Amino acid sequence: MARSNPQVTLRPQDLVVLLRLSLEQGDAPSYAALSAELSLTASEIHAAVDRAVTAQLAHKDERGKPRVIREALRLFVQHGARYCFPATRGELTRGMPTSYAAAPLKDKIVQPSEPVPVWPHKSGTVRGMAFTPLYPTVPEAAVRNLALYELLVLVDAIRGGSPRERALAIKLLDAQWMAC
Repeated sequence: MARSNPQVTLRPQDLVVLLRLSLEQGDAPSYAALSAELSLTASEIHAAVDRAVTAQLAHKDERGKPRVIREALRLFVQHGARYCFPATRGELTRGMPTSYAAAPLKDKIVQPSEPVPVWPHKSGTVRGMAFTPLYPTVPEAAVRNLALYELLVLVDAIRGGSPRERALAIKLLDAQWMAC
């Protein structure tokens, strides 16, 4: 007889939703708006928020709107993301730059002569080594929201970068979230 595991587990798309919500200074957008922006269904957004609340990375205000607990998210990204969602790399492909190869890290890190990390994407303009995004819809979401793109780039540097790249990404994330 198979038993189901009642343990709640965060999924990669949950981190994408949390990063997007962390950009808000006021009320969170509707699930429908987030769905359109992140190329996830409204039910996926709802489930992601519920898992984030269970994991104490977010809470719902008195009106039921999700709010990110930035300090908890910061600690999770800094200490847990690379272990929960390790970087997966692939072959040479065309895509969108990520990690040290994209803003805001691109100008702060000396670019190596080897192929840069890219999210494989059909409309990508850079040839590099495949770096699997947190979720398949991340490239489309990044095109729609440049601030989210920068957060995802920093998270990728933490997930798969060198110690120096990770330290710089953490510093830049801290500055971003302290400004909010």
